[in-house]
Amino acid sequence: MSAIDEISLLAGPGVRSYLGRLEATLEAATSWGAGATPDAARDTLAAGGKRLRPVLVYLSAADRDGDDLVAAGAAVELVHSATLVHDDVLDRSALRRGRPTVWALHGPARATATGDYLFARAFALMVETGDAAAVTELAECTLGLARGEALQMQQARRPDTTPDQYLERCGLKTGLLFATACALGGRLGGVPPTLLPALRRYGHDLGLAFQLSDDVLDCAGSISATGKPIGTDLLDGTATLPLLYAARLDVAVAAAIARRPEPDAVLGLLTRVADTGALAAARAIAHEHAARAEAALDDLDDHLDTRPLRAVVRGVVDREG
Repeated sequence: MSAIDEISLLAGPGVRSYLGRLEATLEAATSWGAGATPDAARDTLAAGGKRLRPVLVYLSAADRDGDDLVAAGAAVELVHSATLVHDDVLDRSALRRGRPTVWALHGPARATATGDYLFARAFALMVETGDAAAVTELAECTLGLARGEALQMQQARRPDTTPDQYLERCGLKTGLLFATACALGGRLGGVPPTLLPALRRYGHDLGLAFQLSDDVLDCAGSISATGKPIGTDLLDGTATLPLLYAARLDVAVAAAIARRPEPDAVLGLLTRVADTGALAAARAIAHEHAARAEAALDDLDDHLDTRPLRAVVRGVVDREG
């Protein structure tokens, strides 16, 4: 059973209707203007993805009817896509979700413009909700995303990065957008304002669990599961938690983070990472954050059907791609 199938059983068929409306909204949003940049933006969204963040907008609402939730979900997905396009420029990534990136196909200038376009269209959608506080929430989120990206650049090729520094970065780069998706859903979907902090806590810890699981998959997954070759973080010098744990115990891994290894050495290095126990240790931290996410939902049980949100937690930590 897919994650959406399980969520549909718990939340009802409305989630599939919501996703259909979401896709139509994304198509319309990226049809604004003409030329190569909107085309690249549409291609980026057509590559798919889990649409997890918009689903969180929907599931975090008490009242799940209305157009504002669709607009907010689409805005969150557009912001997410914009950050991926910009990340691919910085990392010079050739593949994303198993397809060539905008950077690989069209170069850095087009890719940067495409990311900027996606950000602009996201805020245009949020303004349509007429909720100034929701627009501010998304704006503050994008500022945090930029800070997180700056931290990632500072920590690149730094095997001495501490776990706390890694978690701070991931909280900004991943946890914050998850938290914002949940808060927007609650705000626009009738959840009492006093309960929005609990939704943010849930989203933040869910995002950390998601990122930690992603980082483990980069060491032990497959291209069919992740959409990109494994070992990408090691090649890029991205200081992820499993690599940092392994670097403490294996000087070869630490050296590979600091200096880009030869591509044909990556699989051997990933075996060394696994041999240190770093993957199991990182998975344990992911499960800790998953437990915190579920605990945050305890405050919401009287106001919101939290069963589908709990299913999302299980899907995040148990996934294979």
